[in-house]
Amino acid sequence: MKELDWANLPFGYMKTDYNVRIYYRNEQWGELETCSEETIPMHMAATCLHYGQEAFEGLKAFRGKDGKVRIFRLEENAARLQSTCRGILMPELPTERFKEAVLKVVRLNERFIPPYESGASLYIRPLLIGTGAQVGVRPANEYLFVIFVTPVGPYFKGGFSTNPYVIIREFDRAAPLGTGTYKVGGNYAASLRANKKAHDLGYACEFYLDAKEKKYIDECGAANFFGIKNNTYITPKSTSILPSITNKSLMQLAEDLGMKVERRPIPEEELLTFEEAGACGTAAVISPIERIDDVENGKSYVISKDGKPGPVCTKLYNKLRAIQYGDEPDTHGWVTIVE
Repeated sequence: MKELDWANLPFGYMKTDYNVRIYYRNEQWGELETCSEETIPMHMAATCLHYGQEAFEGLKAFRGKDGKVRIFRLEENAARLQSTCRGILMPELPTERFKEAVLKVVRLNERFIPPYESGASLYIRPLLIGTGAQVGVRPANEYLFVIFVTPVGPYFKGGFSTNPYVIIREFDRAAPLGTGTYKVGGNYAASLRANKKAHDLGYACEFYLDAKEKKYIDECGAANFFGIKNNTYITPKSTSILPSITNKSLMQLAEDLGMKVERRPIPEEELLTFEEAGACGTAAVISPIERIDDVENGKSYVISKDGKPGPVCTKLYNKLRAIQYGDEPDTHGWVTIVE
């Protein structure tokens, strides 16, 4: 293949050599299959198409200075997929099978793993869909698990820099006792209008308040929110937020740095008191927040006075990246090295 411009990769899809697949039929998972075809043959009555029986994950592989390839928090992604399966009645893929598939697809596409210090990584997308034909609203009897990979650059064009967000009240991403805690495609479909509105208004992303009372901080687009003040890392506790593996990791790192960690409801007006804040997720790691505008109420919560990432966000970001790339010890056993 022609040499890729690693430093200028978009966060998008690029064809790689292989994907891997496991079929679920007759109440059991089959063998791991390797495939070079990008399409999926599917029955027109498949439950994923009609009733949203679909789940996905996102994780990354990084090439270190030592040449080794590291996958970040593979078991956590397996566990979250299993949680989603329980939530929308799909068969759970055992952690060992998930791990086998991830390692296989990364090895098969090794030439697409960006070099160390390119700012790029290999994005890994596991997908589980109901493929059994069904007209009544009930779970499928057949499923397909597939993983593809693609090399990606930073999620936001500016990389690690502050972004403005806007509170959108007229749309909800997920209901308090709905599917918000599961990684299903429907949650993202529900966010498209709010996301478009935010972009049309010139913001990086939309910012959601809780669906029930519109009083508390929920999520920033498809990412979790955290705020920093008084040496404390504060992140919302809610029954409609996807449990971010990045956020979970940052909470641990904050504790390692001697900070307190609080998970609790955060009222909108508390935004005024944060010294720093960020959106966090696999794609962007941390996107520091410059300000959050509440256009509807004529308010603006300025968090970064100089428009630059704050010291705590910077320290957490650098620490997490250093573990992902193998530059610092993996004391929590988060990294799987691809042999």
